[in-house]
Amino acid sequence: MVDKIKKYWRETVSELSKVTWPNKDELVGSTIVTIVVSLIMGFFIFSADMALTRAMRLILGF
Repeated sequence: MVDKIKKYWRETVSELSKVTWPNKDELVGSTIVTIVVSLIMGFFIFSADMALTRAMRLILGF
């Protein structure tokens, strides 16, 4: 059991050493894109929800 854990840990460290980590500029750019896309999607979902709510009120006569 301990040998399996050691092997897993060595393989994990080995794989993480192969990762290309983003620099600060890439990280800031990705963060900005994520925030903007999240805001756009949030607005879209809010708008769709309001439109569907109004449509259901008209259909059901509330």
